[in-house]
Amino acid sequence: MVNHLNGNRTRDASKSMNGHRFRHELRPKMKRLRTVSERPTNVEYAEERQRGMKRILLNVLFSSCLEILSFERATKGAFYRAQITDPLEVTALRAIQNKLVDTMNRLKTWNVGDPCTSNWTGVLCFNHTLADGYLHVKELQLFKMNLSGTLAPEIGQLSYLKILDFMWNRINGSIPKEIGNISSLELLLLNGNKLSGTLPDELGYLPNLNRIQIDQNQISGAIPNSFASLNKTQHFHMNNNSLNGQIPHELSRLPSLRHLLLDNNNLTGYLPAEFSMMPNLQILQLDNNNFSGTSIPDSYGNMLQLLKLSLRNCSLQGAVPDLSGLSQLHYLDLSQNQLTGTIPVNKSSSNITTIDLSNNLFGGAIPNFSGLPYLQKLSLENNRLNGSVPTNIWKNMVFTGNKSLVLNFQNNNLLNISGSLNPPSNVSLLLYGNPVCSIPNQQNIEQYCHSISVRELPGRLGSSKISCSPCPSDMDYEYNPFLQPHVFVPSHLKLVIG
Repeated sequence: MVNHLNGNRTRDASKSMNGHRFRHELRPKMKRLRTVSERPTNVEYAEERQRGMKRILLNVLFSSCLEILSFERATKGAFYRAQITDPLEVTALRAIQNKLVDTMNRLKTWNVGDPCTSNWTGVLCFNHTLADGYLHVKELQLFKMNLSGTLAPEIGQLSYLKILDFMWNRINGSIPKEIGNISSLELLLLNGNKLSGTLPDELGYLPNLNRIQIDQNQISGAIPNSFASLNKTQHFHMNNNSLNGQIPHELSRLPSLRHLLLDNNNLTGYLPAEFSMMPNLQILQLDNNNFSGTSIPDSYGNMLQLLKLSLRNCSLQGAVPDLSGLSQLHYLDLSQNQLTGTIPVNKSSSNITTIDLSNNLFGGAIPNFSGLPYLQKLSLENNRLNGSVPTNIWKNMVFTGNKSLVLNFQNNNLLNISGSLNPPSNVSLLLYGNPVCSIPNQQNIEQYCHSISVRELPGRLGSSKISCSPCPSDMDYEYNPFLQPHVFVPSHLKLVIG
């Protein structure tokens, strides 16, 4: 009997322990143990399982909400960041403003707001954000704003800039070498200021530069050899400065160059014959330099795209090469040199408008200049020419509107008239200082023998129809930043852009 009761107690204890292990595995976080009588029923077990599933779902939903809020916060951050200019560029613009003297308060808009979204004067930005989520400055156009002061080196931080325009202000100091960091730069326009110092080598490594225009300043020193790396540059305007030394012949490697303007400097040495290798060169303007004792290379007769060749007052000597192959040539000025020999007899380009060979040492007769329908000016004064005054130059020319022709043969040794001297009223013939003016009864020649300057001729040398694109002169350039594409045209010369 006692053993039987003890066996029952043992079996009950064993069952109780087994139940505890079951409940412990089912609910590991229970705070108290249940007795055997509290063992869960099937219904309680199902409810407990359902509550567990709900907790899992709530955790999943909570995590999803956190992810959504995080995404929304990031999206809003990118949106608000897209409405502002790159802070580094804002800092650069502030530095630029601090270095400038703005007596006319033209940059007052720079004192408030954001450069790109608040329309700062002269600051043009891309109309969309770039990969970094910021707006960036595309153009800095501060043309003719009466600004003085200096250029801040922080300009180099405008790393997406395409146009840098400070033309026709009164800015002094040197050109910051940091501009060479702006690899995107296409137009560098600094002409018409008071900049001094030398040309930074770093400018020669701007891979996208189309135009470098630093004329009308006080730049000195040599032209860096690094400029021969400007493979995309079409316009090279360095005239009216104080550049010195030899013109680097390496510039002939520039495949895109169209305009090379280096006139009115202190350049010396020789004229590089290699310039004839530039396939697209249209304008070569080197007036008022000192290439003493050197001559014009014969190879210049091979520059088939040339529209203008101007080598006035360069101390050149020797004979003029044959330029008859330059079929596109509109303008030729070799005046005020010590050129000798005879004027080439080969026919000039039928497109020629101006031939100026005055103030040289040419001898012999005046060659045939007839058959040049667009000719406006033929200047041969102050030479040693002899023979007859030609009267066929204006033959078959049509004079309409204000078209005119000036023939300046003053101060030579011309002895007589070939043919009938009866030029149209649109033709100005100047013969003062020739023996022919001393011969009496010479076809009323007196009216052509008065001493007169071409500048005194009323209504002469008016507008012309020239189809070059464009043709510069020694006059200032007028630039309108609102024209597309950018066109630089001499203010006094009316052109038909072809």
